[in-house]
Amino acid sequence: MKKHISTAKSFYAALFIATGSLFLIFSTTPEEPIRIGATMSQSGSLATQGIAAKNGYLLCEEHINQNGGLLGRTIEFLIYNDESDSEKAISLYEKLITEDEVDAIIGPYGSTLTEAVAPVTEYHRMVHISPLAATSSIWEQGREYLFMVLPPAELFLAGLIDMADHNGLTSVAIIQENALFPRAAGSGAAELARERGMNVELKTTYDSGREDFSAILETIKNREIEVVGMAASSLNDFITVVRQMKELDVNVKMFGTSGAVIQFQEELGGLAEYTYGLSAWEPSLQNPGIPEFTEAYQSRFGIDPSFHAAGAYGSCMLYTEAIEKAGTLDSDTVRDVLLNLETETIFGEYAVDERGYQIANKGLFIQWQEGEKVIVWPDDVATHQPRYPTPNWNNR
Repeated sequence: MKKHISTAKSFYAALFIATGSLFLIFSTTPEEPIRIGATMSQSGSLATQGIAAKNGYLLCEEHINQNGGLLGRTIEFLIYNDESDSEKAISLYEKLITEDEVDAIIGPYGSTLTEAVAPVTEYHRMVHISPLAATSSIWEQGREYLFMVLPPAELFLAGLIDMADHNGLTSVAIIQENALFPRAAGSGAAELARERGMNVELKTTYDSGREDFSAILETIKNREIEVVGMAASSLNDFITVVRQMKELDVNVKMFGTSGAVIQFQEELGGLAEYTYGLSAWEPSLQNPGIPEFTEAYQSRFGIDPSFHAAGAYGSCMLYTEAIEKAGTLDSDTVRDVLLNLETETIFGEYAVDERGYQIANKGLFIQWQEGEKVIVWPDDVATHQPRYPTPNWNNR
């Protein structure tokens, strides 16, 4: 971290005031609300993540306005439902910019939708912080205004592979949904496993919407594979696979997913035990400002915040700090600050390369233990030891 990184005390003492600095790059009339345009997947296959992220945006709006807004103006989010559909997201971002004439925008949920709308925001030269997109290829196309907050998708199963390697496991299967982010996460995991000298016995891609994984799981069972990593955009796929593993008596020593949210445990109950999962953020981390954010989120929405909610809220904080350091609302000036900034939000460390590609945030791995998510990787932030190996179904 550079010397100019904000200290936790100074940055978060003014957090709920400073957050009001968001997204004012195109603002010119102080008496009118600053309108921030976005879409979120409030229905469709990505709704679990999208609703949480929308909540993060709305909490940010609340805190801005509670503390007097910015420059005498209130903040008003205009968030459309893209229905988890890329074409709809494209048309809605164009509408937000050209018809609704919002003052600024912030990104949708996920890599697929971010890749879809990025040409729109680039064309209009609008700074676009993407709170929840992680696929590297999005940042390899010469875009100038797109900024990454999550760890790269290729690392989303790295914790699982690393722990498996340390436990001497050698046979791996990768199951990945046929979508932009899962393919990147699955390929990254397979490459890392091979680098560690492990055998990738199976790497299979399935079409979105699949409901029957029995053929894949029978292959895993027959080959006596030890580690299964699964990458998907639809979190319901993880639930379906665990249920079918139980039904087919498929036993592995480690099973991990590219996303861990409370709905997984709520749906599966005890079947969720021992499963590992990527979480880019947890309330138990020591990042400054987490207790205040978590309490406010729980109070407003009646649920613990997921990393999707924290990513959206943390992106607001990031934008705020960039505007403060720029000392101006000029888009290109704020862009230059974001390219050179190294800092920490409630969501974790932030630093990007010349592409706007995240190089500081590496993510976490959790395990479900006694109905709770506990951090088990990496060691420097782990709160619990992994419960290893996963018992056979008939021994649970």
